[in-house]
Amino acid sequence: MVSVTIVGLGYVGLPLACLCAEKGLKVYGFDVDKNKVDSVNRQTSPIDDEYIVGKLKSLRNRIHATADPNECIPNSDVVIVCVPTPVDRNNSPDLTAVMNSASTISKFIKPGTLLIIESTIYPGTIEEIVLPILKKQKFDAYRNDVLVAHCPERIDPGNKQFKVNNLPRVVGGITKEAAEKAAEFYRSIIDASVTEVSNLKTAEATKIIENTFRDVNIAFVNEMAQSFDKAGIDIMEVIQVASTKPFAFMPHYPGAGVGGHCIAQDPYYMIERGKQLGFNHEFLKLARKINNYMPHYTVELLENELKKIKKALKGAKVGVLGLAYKANVDDTRESPAFEVINVLKTKGAEVFVFDPHVKNGGNVKDLDELLNKSDYIILVTDHREFKEMGLEKLKKHKILVVIDGRNCLDKERIKSMGILYHGIGRS
Repeated sequence: MVSVTIVGLGYVGLPLACLCAEKGLKVYGFDVDKNKVDSVNRQTSPIDDEYIVGKLKSLRNRIHATADPNECIPNSDVVIVCVPTPVDRNNSPDLTAVMNSASTISKFIKPGTLLIIESTIYPGTIEEIVLPILKKQKFDAYRNDVLVAHCPERIDPGNKQFKVNNLPRVVGGITKEAAEKAAEFYRSIIDASVTEVSNLKTAEATKIIENTFRDVNIAFVNEMAQSFDKAGIDIMEVIQVASTKPFAFMPHYPGAGVGGHCIAQDPYYMIERGKQLGFNHEFLKLARKINNYMPHYTVELLENELKKIKKALKGAKVGVLGLAYKANVDDTRESPAFEVINVLKTKGAEVFVFDPHVKNGGNVKDLDELLNKSDYIILVTDHREFKEMGLEKLKKHKILVVIDGRNCLDKERIKSMGILYHGIGRS
């Protein structure tokens, strides 16, 4: 039986661990967070994801989680690193978790093991950072002492159609043998294509270009939304009809900001790599600037609506709907909600926050309490619970202004109740 250790039991590692166990592999889950380890061993998911919750229960302890590397790394044929790679407060790549993982693994890994990095990294990271760490323990990846490969993760939390089992994957290796072994491994566990690329840097660059593509296009549509708003054009209708063109157009949607561990951060990895190489990514920087501005723009929309009724933001009671970065998950990483809240408080507003999927962070018990305490609301996350709430609640609780940061509410219905409405590029 093939044995595998998944390093990092988060949004990427835990679904992968479940899949490997489901395919009959002997699975260890390694994490430095003992709370996560205990949770997985109790068959309870440390994250709010219906897929993982169901899988953990059905697998019945077929994943052994541990915080002891000696218990898993030396006993594994395959070790896969799925740790986070965030940016710091200066938007510089923080590879600490990858370096710490590589250091730990290098002390316990056995010769001939397949070591796969799934974490998002910039091109050159494995050769410049991971391999020297292995070299300190006398492992030469170029001689296949350890078979080192990269397979960029593509998890999309909350996606009902594409899960870890049916997402096409891309692999590259330090050597041809490493790439082939990695491709063989993924083909044994997923029901989708696995593409081997010519070299490691190409694999590392794949995830960067995928998410930077999203960030740039979202920035474009966010800028168009602001322009169309001034022109009195509903951008959602424009996108809908533009989407009827069967080629050369892909719909992206404006919003209160871009969040998540990938789209909001991966461009910074390429910006930094370009800087190291003597190249200035002006386009990527501009996209980041536009998207980072959207929480501020969203609050400005509220201020503009308040002026219509001769009210000020200072002292206003504002309800913020949502803390997660996207709908129907509990993932708050890089969520624009935090900046919306920060801007509101900086401008003197009294802020009430509720998210039905995030256990901590809100300051009211439910949606009704938020509406009861608020005069105005800003929707930041398009959770099912918010989209399906009875809009008569707004009238009942005497809400005066609705800022729809995801353009997901029925604007005509809201307006018909005498409530001021403004979306992102939609009024």
